[in-house]
Amino acid sequence: MSTPRLQERFNSEIKSTLKEEFSYGNVNQIPKITKVVLNMGLGAAVQNPKIVESAQEELSAIAGQRAVITRAKKSIATFKLRENMPIGCAVTLRRAKMWEFLDRLMSVALPRVRDFRGVSPKGFDGRGNFTMGVREHTIFPEINFDKVDRIKGLNVTIVTTAKTDDEARALLKHLGMPFAKSGKQR
Repeated sequence: MSTPRLQERFNSEIKSTLKEEFSYGNVNQIPKITKVVLNMGLGAAVQNPKIVESAQEELSAIAGQRAVITRAKKSIATFKLRENMPIGCAVTLRRAKMWEFLDRLMSVALPRVRDFRGVSPKGFDGRGNFTMGVREHTIFPEINFDKVDRIKGLNVTIVTTAKTDDEARALLKHLGMPFAKSGKQR
């Protein structure tokens, strides 16, 4: 299997650029992406548990890897939620599948968003990890729009080895993440 396009670009160009930009003394200090977590929380699954099954199939198609069903940790009477009830699905991508997903996200899916003005740069957690929300899962080409029962949103968390948000922001910017200029997003 060949190396994903984005990973090749990271190894050949971006590593050296980041090393110069932050003047690292050692190549192991250069931040890299360790995993990407896709998560779909489905509050409507309380009334209709079948939604979780369709969401699991769709998330698996997007990720190229089987998604697991997440369950409620405790009961919350206000939301009619019982412990161990299925309420979402998630998938963790590493290595080649992670690189391929990021490439598809940045070059295919995000440009398909209506009125797209860039990704909000406010999604950093202070430790170099970045989380963004996608309002419509139908922006991914793997989803057949005719078979979708309802439009679902999902969270994409990119976990890096960066120590600060500035290092992680530089890494993602060099990889091609289209950050919004003002920090405001629709």
